[in-house]
Amino acid sequence: MSISLGLWTFFLTYLISIPLGIKKAVRAGSGFDVWTTLIVLVGYAIPGFVLGVFLLVVFGGQLQWFPLRGLTSSSWETLSLGGKIVDYLWHIAMPVTAMVIGSFATVTMLTKNSFLEEIRKQYVITARAKGLPERRVLYGHVFRNAMLQIVAGIPAAFIGAFFAGALLIETLFSLDGLGLLGYEAVIRRDYPVVLGTLYLFTLIGLVTKLISDLSYVLIDPRVKFE
Repeated sequence: MSISLGLWTFFLTYLISIPLGIKKAVRAGSGFDVWTTLIVLVGYAIPGFVLGVFLLVVFGGQLQWFPLRGLTSSSWETLSLGGKIVDYLWHIAMPVTAMVIGSFATVTMLTKNSFLEEIRKQYVITARAKGLPERRVLYGHVFRNAMLQIVAGIPAAFIGAFFAGALLIETLFSLDGLGLLGYEAVIRRDYPVVLGTLYLFTLIGLVTKLISDLSYVLIDPRVKFE
């Protein structure tokens, strides 16, 4: 469950935050930049478990639009493939929303600041003076250089999406996952399970860091490991 929740949180955060950060950089100082900054900062200030309680009470309890607990319905085995996909997305919608909202601010503002720093450099001014289209300047020249700082933060964001808020969210929505398993193991003093979860967390962190380092070469050919 932690893997499913973490992957959705990670990919949705980056798929939304990077385009939003680029647009904020291009339109820096505009009304769009101001009100989107306010929204992402308010979302960042709200703890994930508080938002989770709100979603449970309003959308799960009062409106009854989403299920209150579990990852699938009791009739999961009898559903068609399409029905299983819809049922899974229906159950995971609120937990993912509770985890994603607070992750937007960091990635969005990092993307915006990275692009603003690159946009003001001399090579961008030269490219524009040559008459290159703004889209080509932005995505052909600025994007690779600005993405280096964002890629550097991927390991921490990836691990955070998996485990930082997973314990409270998994407990709140009654989801079986690594966060809840590790917490219960600590309470029961089940040391083999505790050490096993720590080993798994560390291994995932090391692999993610390695992939992040290798991706530098793909993004910026100037980076050479030798």
